[in-house]
Amino acid sequence: MAVETSAGEGLSDPTAGRCRYALVIFDWDGTLMDSAARIVACMQAAARELQWPVPSAAAVRNIIGLGLPEAVAMLFPGIALQDRDRLREAYGHQFRIADRIPTPFFPGVVDGIGRLRDDARCRLAVATGKSRRGLDRVFGHEACGSWFVASRTADLTRSKPHPQMLEELLAECGVSTTQAVMIGDTEYDLEMARSIGMDRVAVTYGVHERERLLRSEPQLVAEDFSSVVDWLLV
Repeated sequence: MAVETSAGEGLSDPTAGRCRYALVIFDWDGTLMDSAARIVACMQAAARELQWPVPSAAAVRNIIGLGLPEAVAMLFPGIALQDRDRLREAYGHQFRIADRIPTPFFPGVVDGIGRLRDDARCRLAVATGKSRRGLDRVFGHEACGSWFVASRTADLTRSKPHPQMLEELLAECGVSTTQAVMIGDTEYDLEMARSIGMDRVAVTYGVHERERLLRSEPQLVAEDFSSVVDWLLV
């Protein structure tokens, strides 16, 4: 697959198997898990349940990656705080129902994570707009929590693009910004990393279009997960 790198960077031989970063931080929805369609459907169903105007699929995709309060405020500006709480409750209900059917990982994710974990130097973490309860539920369903040494969720930190998630992960893992990289499919992921001088990788198979991602000047733009892993392993 086509892979773009920033000026002056070249791809190294992926067969060498040595990760170029001590800590690789992943977004979840739209980066590891193919969940955008489910998020759109659940948000639209929640609006119908409350007899609110139903947002378009494009509008919902735009807010994927934000914390739920921030997403609701952007989708429904001017709505009273108590009504936002009703929408969040309705969305959570819809999502728990939908989550009875597992959401798939993107192609290459399971194998790619395995390749990264083969390097004992490389640690993996998650920074997501999901709630802690939601992320833990996925960890349980997919038996994948052991893949990651740490994780942060939007309900226990400030929402992306504020860098609190990354700052806490760096502190917990004892690494500097130059030793870590953020992988994501939205400008919220990339701007979160850029604001603290951290390298960032954009994937184009998620929710934000390539042109929007490029504005955050990522070190790599990749069309599939396997290309990300190939670039990480030097």
